[in-house]
Amino acid sequence: MTLKHPVIVIGAGMGGLAAALSLASQQVPVTLIERHASPGGKMRQLRVAGRLIDAGPTVFTMRWVFESMFKQAGLRLEDYLQLHRAHLLARHSWLDGTALDLYPQLEPSMQAISEFASDRDADNYRRFASQTEKIFDTLDKTFMQAQRPNPIALSVAGGLRGMMDMANTKPFVSLWKSLSGTFEDPRLRQLFARYATYCGSSPFKAPATLMLIAHVERAGVWLVEGGMQALANAMAQALAELGVELRFGDGVTAIDTQGGRVSGVSLESGIRLPADAVVFNGDTQALAKGLLGESVRHACSQRKEASLSAVTHCQVARTAGFELAHHTVFFGDDYEDEFTSVFKRQTITQRPTVYVCAQDRGNELQQASGGERERLFSLVNAPACELAKPAIDQALEKLHNTLQQHGLVISDAQSEGIVTTPNDFADLIPASDGALYGRPTHGWMGSFKRPGSLSRIPNLYLCGGSVHPGAGVPMAALSGQLAAAKLCRETSAT
Repeated sequence: MTLKHPVIVIGAGMGGLAAALSLASQQVPVTLIERHASPGGKMRQLRVAGRLIDAGPTVFTMRWVFESMFKQAGLRLEDYLQLHRAHLLARHSWLDGTALDLYPQLEPSMQAISEFASDRDADNYRRFASQTEKIFDTLDKTFMQAQRPNPIALSVAGGLRGMMDMANTKPFVSLWKSLSGTFEDPRLRQLFARYATYCGSSPFKAPATLMLIAHVERAGVWLVEGGMQALANAMAQALAELGVELRFGDGVTAIDTQGGRVSGVSLESGIRLPADAVVFNGDTQALAKGLLGESVRHACSQRKEASLSAVTHCQVARTAGFELAHHTVFFGDDYEDEFTSVFKRQTITQRPTVYVCAQDRGNELQQASGGERERLFSLVNAPACELAKPAIDQALEKLHNTLQQHGLVISDAQSEGIVTTPNDFADLIPASDGALYGRPTHGWMGSFKRPGSLSRIPNLYLCGGSVHPGAGVPMAALSGQLAAAKLCRETSAT
């Protein structure tokens, strides 16, 4: 296939930005189209009381993915983005009044766990850290950075040793069951089980393989100067400098085909752009449900289960009673019911776990002090379905009641703030029903059920959080790189 027209990338979320940057790095002409006025997708900011608050992803990890991406384009990430390494991964609080800080370094975390739980669980944590590193090393190149593998090929690729390594990733054991056999203190099981929610899943159904996220965080959590939106802006700036055409504020209404192949896209403005190849960065359900036209409906299958959604609250207010870190997790007291409520009853449990990102705290960034108002982003997991107003009001009440029970007092807010619900996320992410992570990673086959870079339509490629290797900022970036690599290989081979 010889490209006569620029490759069109639909969606300036992380996957689309990464795909466009990877293609431009190989001198492929690219047009990036985004229906919103700015890049980022779910990685967005909201203005509350005149201040911008990150209202999407708030954790930046796997810095090397972005450094490598910029380097391949002949650029340096540090010329576009200011990052500060977090000295504290997160603070964790329980309703019994206890709290635990975790650090990137092993020894401080072991000391904290020893004082919090026991010397035995500190030793258990050391073994857990070693195990999660091995799981990450096993799956980094073979799964996360590889075109969508199947479980058989993944197991036999490395011979007998590879099969043993794959077995040690624990795909057939749930994360919760594995943690129950690792830590004696139930609070530690709850803490590390939370990593399943990073990809919108229940720790009681997700495979223990997701323990690798613990290693990813220990390898480095970074605070982004200007918020996570600065990452999207940095990538858009790099794309503009590389000659990529950026079209913001004009969405795609249809992906056109001719002879069963992609032939172009039609825009909301009435313009039609010809294309020999299209990279779609959006929830794959938008294709499967026909939102991009009947001719590409069969590009992907409809999923049977949706991931977690959320109810979030952005505020600028004063806090007291509990010393927040940049990332703080306030646990409820019935963890299993949290996920039973969401995935079976499509409700929110009475005392849910609440995540708070205090965006003026942490390291070299400005510290909130002296009772000054600070930017707060609070989140509780919710089902991916439409919620009526009474259910939303109850969710907010549960969120803030949980924080109060942990001793955190939020007062003197400059405004009511901005609440975002599954209904809003459904509008933000077309055809998603509010699911923030595509399909959940449930069962040992969960990671293999996501579509890969190549859709069922010739010359239509896929990337984003609903595509292999999965959800999260670095994973979505890898999906964009994989889509670009697949496109370039097929272009050069034909």
